[in-house]
Amino acid sequence: MRLPQAQVALLEAASATDAKPIEQLAEETDLKPEAVTRAAFDLRDEGLVAVDERVEESATLTDEGETYREAGLPEVRLFRAARDAGGEVGMGEAIGASGLEGPEVDIALANYARKGYGVVDSGEVSASEDADPDADEEAAALDALAAGEAVDDADLLDRLESRGLVELDETTVRSVTLTDEGVTALMEGVEAAETVDRLTPELLTSGEWEDVEFTEYNVEADAPAVEGGREHVLRSAAERVKDVLVGMGFQEMDGPHADADFWINDCLFMPQDHPARTHWDRFALDVPPVADIPEGLVDRVEHAHREGVGEDGDGYHSPWSEDFARAIALRGHTTSLSMRYLSGYADADLEPPQRYFSVQKAYRNDTLDATHLLEFYQIEGWVMAEDLSVRDLMGTFEEFYRQFGIEEIRFKPHYNPYTEPSFELFGEHPETGEEIEIGNSGMFRDEVLEPLGIECDVMAWGLALERLAMLTTGAEDIRDLHGTLADLEFLRNAEVTY
Repeated sequence: MRLPQAQVALLEAASATDAKPIEQLAEETDLKPEAVTRAAFDLRDEGLVAVDERVEESATLTDEGETYREAGLPEVRLFRAARDAGGEVGMGEAIGASGLEGPEVDIALANYARKGYGVVDSGEVSASEDADPDADEEAAALDALAAGEAVDDADLLDRLESRGLVELDETTVRSVTLTDEGVTALMEGVEAAETVDRLTPELLTSGEWEDVEFTEYNVEADAPAVEGGREHVLRSAAERVKDVLVGMGFQEMDGPHADADFWINDCLFMPQDHPARTHWDRFALDVPPVADIPEGLVDRVEHAHREGVGEDGDGYHSPWSEDFARAIALRGHTTSLSMRYLSGYADADLEPPQRYFSVQKAYRNDTLDATHLLEFYQIEGWVMAEDLSVRDLMGTFEEFYRQFGIEEIRFKPHYNPYTEPSFELFGEHPETGEEIEIGNSGMFRDEVLEPLGIECDVMAWGLALERLAMLTTGAEDIRDLHGTLADLEFLRNAEVTY
């Protein structure tokens, strides 16, 4: 019997009494595991070997799981702190004594009562006398996995996976055993035939193709998954947004990510003592202040803040510092670009009508959650024309979102220091049905436009690119789209609906 060399090697290494795994056979034959697998399937089709398959599940600790294994689960640490304090203690005192920080506090509170450690109510934490933290099965499972031991409780492993403490993987393990026909073939003698896996120009010109045996391909055999690169869903969304807005007659703006607070907030009639301008919400940079700002514009903006504009203007009568205005920070919104362009500082054409937009990053010191990141992409835009109205603003949004298959947009009256009237925009998530905020908009106030020298109406908006992507891809968490927790499998398979 003539067989390809890999099949002969596998037959000679296989046993009729002991099932040998593919990895062991690969080591014994000095072949790659995928070559052994292919040969095993071919021999199985000839009845010379039997291939046994089983699925093994393995669990490994994540970085967070390893941290909690060493320091203790958050709920266990909270229980010990409450118990050591006498069994009933204020929540703040218990959290401080437990050493919990940031997200660990929410994790502890979410699991505390579920595990029977006690009750959290009205700002008080009680510790149950019957609870035994040393018998916590989740903590014991983490220790067992770290020691290389198996955990057989599938429900327990699922809970640990849902908490992000372990990663579960399934692996198909194959073993090969000689059949009676295989033993007979070996006894009668098996000859290795020269085989090739492709037809080359050399084989054709030499005529050797007539004497060689070509390898048969098994399209059902396992092969390593190869993931090619693809355009990120956010990049796709950004390019699509640009195409849509250019098609609607808009021109693109560009400008610095780090800018003077003057352009970021002061020109927007944001008072300097506004909470959004404190270190709690902004990222200030320890660099020299901006010197190149039009002096006349600085004076007019300061006057608007102190005195207002027009006969009925009143201003804020709050502290205003030119040094603060010149200080540099990462822009909290891309409206700083709008101010640069509307002021003429960016050499924009300001003869109405005009339409401008940008799709760029903004930075805010927000709390991370399903709809907020520290840095995000904002779709900035404004239209300058005579006699604009709220109807024009709403109609622009309806036309824009219609290009993405979003027909239902809801508007909610809102307050902004720089627009009046102002509206928040909401869209319905295609998977959860939940309404999520997707943007903010309004008509620029006279206190914004008059210092800039603009004498006609300007409507403006800032829309969230990530939330638009959530609506078009079905992503339920903004962190699935980008960042350190991005779901690579989701990004590889996400389908955009527009």
